[in-house]
Amino acid sequence: MQATIAIAVFVIAYVLIATEKIDRTKVALGGAALMLLLHITDAHAAFFSERSGVDWNVIFLLLGMMVIVSVLRQTGVFEYVAIWAAKRARGRPYRLMVMLVLITAAASALLDNVTTVLLIAPVTFLVCERLALNVVPYLIAEVMASNIGGTATLVGDPPNIIIASRGDLSFNDFLVHLAPFVVLMMAVFCLLCRVLFRKAFRYDPERAAEVMSLEEREAITDRRLLVQGLVVLGIVIAAFVLHPVLHYEPSVVALLGAGLLVAATKVTTEDALREVEWPTLVFFAGLFVMVGSLVETGVIESVSKAATEATEGRLALAAMTLLWGSAGLSAIVDNIPYVATMSPIVETLVHGHGPDGQVLWWALALGADLGGNATAIGASANVVVLGIAARNGTPISFWTFTKYGLIVTFISILLATPYLWFRYLA
Repeated sequence: MQATIAIAVFVIAYVLIATEKIDRTKVALGGAALMLLLHITDAHAAFFSERSGVDWNVIFLLLGMMVIVSVLRQTGVFEYVAIWAAKRARGRPYRLMVMLVLITAAASALLDNVTTVLLIAPVTFLVCERLALNVVPYLIAEVMASNIGGTATLVGDPPNIIIASRGDLSFNDFLVHLAPFVVLMMAVFCLLCRVLFRKAFRYDPERAAEVMSLEEREAITDRRLLVQGLVVLGIVIAAFVLHPVLHYEPSVVALLGAGLLVAATKVTTEDALREVEWPTLVFFAGLFVMVGSLVETGVIESVSKAATEATEGRLALAAMTLLWGSAGLSAIVDNIPYVATMSPIVETLVHGHGPDGQVLWWALALGADLGGNATAIGASANVVVLGIAARNGTPISFWTFTKYGLIVTFISILLATPYLWFRYLA
């Protein structure tokens, strides 16, 4: 009976998150509250259990990185980079798009993609206005680049953080296994942009000359704080890479970096915390409680057994099904709740296939991260950019985004299939 109720609560919450009829944070909190109220789970299982509780490593990793980015934002470094890119592109629309998507992808690999688009999107409005360009194709291209680039690292995309925590995977594991494909995919994506957005590339020589006259150094408002922030960010990234030697969890590294940056600079605690996406963190917490309830009632175990029987121990079939299935489902619903739900199932499948089973984690990551590009609600970064566009008077409709997203996602997964096959399965 409890399992049935848990499934019903979770499905209703999932539908509400997917349709965006109610704010997703409210839905996650409401769903978690119902699970606790109906005694489907309890306080100990929800808040302290490693198996079915809130994954605090994920929460605090995001919190620490958000604080670091919040401090960096105050220096004007992101505006500097955008003006620099526009000048290097010499005002040429296609060159500008390539520069912006490459910057976005690289930043998303080091930061989380939601934070990256929050910083890049407002600057894109500024540059496109100066060049008299339609900003919509640039925003769409950037958010897709952020989802692709974020796939490369543990901290780049929220689903990767969940996968890393559940699969005991390091920052270096993601670099070694996913970064090579992301580099290839970004090269293909830059070529796709030329075709998909060809009508948007209208060059205005006079506007280009105006942009060339801008001085990017003027965008930097606090040079000392910029140096301090970049040094701390460099130390944090180095500590991520050196995890096998240092044995500090990414969440600990991010919090230490955030604390060091706030303590060593003139930035107040209030300023550092002002830009933190608290609704996102609360959403994660509520989501973990709901998924943990499915674990507590045995639902996840039953699904795991069914999945194992369906693939009949065939690793290649399991990997390909997971890759394409994850892409399809992540196009319909936000990839964060999807991965939070699937990760315990994949964990069981991985253990069932031994050392070779690790490919299933990469299939899940590629499918969920790249599948998030398919529709406007497929990934959190998509929703954030559409919100920014609407607030700035250039709304992007669901179908405007989706008609490009479906093409990019299909090609991405099509390329990911031989990558997984020849690297891990052949």
